[in-house]
Amino acid sequence: MWKRRIGQLLFMAATNLNVNGFLTGRVFTGKSKGLCVPGLNCYACPGALFSCPIGALQNALSDPARRFGFYVIGLLALFGVTLGRLVCGLFCPFGFIQDILYMPARLLKKRSRIRIPFAFRRIKYAVLIVMVILLPLTVSDAFGYGRPWFCKYLCPSGVVMGALPILTANPRLLNLTGFVFYLKISVTACIIFSSMFSERFFCKYLCPLGAVYGLFNRISLYRLNLDSNRCVHCGKCEENCPMRVNPSQTPNSPECIRCGKCVSVCEEHALSSEITPGCGLKRDHQ
Repeated sequence: MWKRRIGQLLFMAATNLNVNGFLTGRVFTGKSKGLCVPGLNCYACPGALFSCPIGALQNALSDPARRFGFYVIGLLALFGVTLGRLVCGLFCPFGFIQDILYMPARLLKKRSRIRIPFAFRRIKYAVLIVMVILLPLTVSDAFGYGRPWFCKYLCPSGVVMGALPILTANPRLLNLTGFVFYLKISVTACIIFSSMFSERFFCKYLCPLGAVYGLFNRISLYRLNLDSNRCVHCGKCEENCPMRVNPSQTPNSPECIRCGKCVSVCEEHALSSEITPGCGLKRDHQ
């Protein structure tokens, strides 16, 4: 899977090329910030050249003029229909960070014995509906603007790639931080710790962007195909899946991040990934 790692690293570097921002602690505000990348990449990161679609959606919904974010919705639909959660497996910087965090456990083969009920994965849909859509849309400040609730209180990317690099370059800004900052630091620390023992923890349970793309997995052009005549149901695909789904039953589950591990471990070559023009017209094999 080293090719995927290189791809993740290159995409992360390409979308955070403002090296001067890391040195000075200043956020890039050029025209490219009007464009959104597919993955979770914080606008406030000093290296970011583009915007995060989740942050852009909240800003659109929190505007007092109540402008509908057609641009952001259109981009999310475009990425979803073409790629599905391949975005999570290949193009999301924080997804890459989680893969790195879990690498020691994977190398030592120390998978967590704690099994969180599958139903808890619905939390990310609640995060999407409540923190990304409803609260920015309905709760306003004194000036009539809503708050970017997810970015402000939950998004770990904003801390890892935004706040910490800025404070490293400008330590004096630490004197201006308050309760909300330390609350978010605590939340991020919990997410990072959990990601070290539960593979892709944030993707499974909290990420609203993954929730959006997951809705498109069954109809996206890029999809996972199962040859049921070849499959012997050995269980290796499920055992090696970072999202703990069973590709032999639901190859295009909303939880699948298209990482390709199941394809690489299938000795019967029953699984394959490809661009399928038929899109959702081609049903999953059960």
